[in-house]
Formats: sequence, C-alpha cells, structure tokens
Amino acid sequence: MFRKRFYYFIKVQYLGYRLHGWQKQPDVKTVEGLVTKTLGWVIPDAKYKILGTSRTDAMVSAEESAFELFLDHEPLEDLDGFLHLFNKNLPQDIRALSIEEVDDKFNIIQHSKTKEYAYLFSIGDKFHPFCAPFMANFQEDLDVDRMKEAAKLFHGIHNFRNYCIRVSEKSTFEREMLKSELVENDIYTANFFPEKSYIFHIHASGFLRHQVRLMMGSLVLVGRGELSLQDIEDSLKPDSPQLQMDYIAPASGLILRKIEFE
Repeated sequence: MFRKRFYYFIKVQYLGYRLHGWQKQPDVKTVEGLVTKTLGWVIPDAKYKILGTSRTDAMVSAEESAFELFLDHEPLEDLDGFLHLFNKNLPQDIRALSIEEVDDKFNIIQHSKTKEYAYLFSIGDKFHPFCAPFMANFQEDLDVDRMKEAAKLFHGIHNFRNYCIRVSEKSTFEREMLKSELVENDIYTANFFPEKSYIFHIHASGFLRHQVRLMMGSLVLVGRGELSLQDIEDSLKPDSPQLQMDYIAPASGLILRKIEFE
C-alpha cells in the first residue's frame, strides 16, 4: 500500500541546564526525548518520527534550533493550532517557535548552511547562582585583551584537528570559521548578572565534536598565560603536531544562537 508522508520544519529553543543534550538516551531527559514524548500526547494516533539538525551536548542551550517532523498518512490540518497545543504540553524549558510544511526535497541536515554559537562567561568573583544555567564563571584574573587577540586567530580556514575529540576516520578537520571574536556581552542581560560579562562568538557551516568548548578552553589558557598567541597559531596549521587541547570549557556557557538554512 502506498504510504503518503508529510514533512514539517519546526524551530525550537531550549534551556539545556537540566537536559542531557539533544539526542534521545535511556533513563535521562533529553530534548529529543521530551519532544518525542510530547508529540505522543499531541498527535496520539499518528505515525511519525523526527530528525534534529544539531546534536547539542548536555547542559548546552539553544536560542534557535530545529527539527523535521515526518508524519505518515494524515497531514496536520491546523498548523497554528498544532503549535499552540505542542507548546502547551512541552516542558517549560523547551519552546516551539514556528512550524512550516516542507516537501520531500528538504533535508534538515544537508540544508543547514550556518551555525552560530555564543559562549557566555564572566571572570573574577563568583557570580549569582541564578547565572549558572546560562553563563560560565572563571574565578581568576584572566587577560581578556590577550583572549580577544587569540579569538581572532580562529577566523578563516584552518585545520582544527587539535580542537575535537572522538573523531572518526572520515572526519574533515579543515573548517572555515566565518566569525570568531570575543567581545563584551551586550546581548544577554538580567539584574542578577555580574556587572561585566563576555561573549565568544563563533560562526561556521559545521563543527567537530566539542570544538567550540575546546576553542573556548584554549582562550582561557591564553588568558592564564599558559598558552601564547603563537601556540594558537601553530595549533591550527595543517602540519602541526597533535597537541590536542585538553581543557574543555564548561557546557553551561554555550548557546546555539541560530541556524541558517538554504
């Protein structure tokens, strides 16, 4: 029997602090698991599956991510009504932003064009506990000006073999960073935030496992004086020794800000 399939592109945002990443796993709460469970309540008689565009790690948040919903046999009759009911049943730390129908030519993995990450952090005195879900705190005197210079070195096309873990033989280490800068934070505000905080902005078409957190970790090491700007430059060369930057910055400061699609 011919099976009719319908395709929907759904944008979501979530606070990752209590979650174990995107990918569904047994015995822990994940974004994919909670989304799938909620769909079971909203469209209980439907046969469906979902595919996410980005597998964020545990405690990583997303201001804008997305997944594709594949629905068999019957379409969604009222997209606005579905979105309202979906949000009503999702947990409070996950929100659906929009939904649109797409065709079978749309591929949420291949059509992802640019991913924009932001790493939010403060330095010095310990911050208010309410900051913990969004921001990392380095309780030390870091040389932020040197960190800003180091962040610029990631911009452009480089070999990022030293900035990833558990890679496969098929991994492509040459990546182009479309934006890499460290600036004072003027985007995220709250009355309990420290007086001054910072954002490491990094944009690319794709990233290796833990790449952004390892890049941020290397900036912290530069700020401590444990790595030099020359060390960062050398680590990005195609023929550089496998240094494997080993300081992974805390996950809770990392935010997937936006994904652009073709």
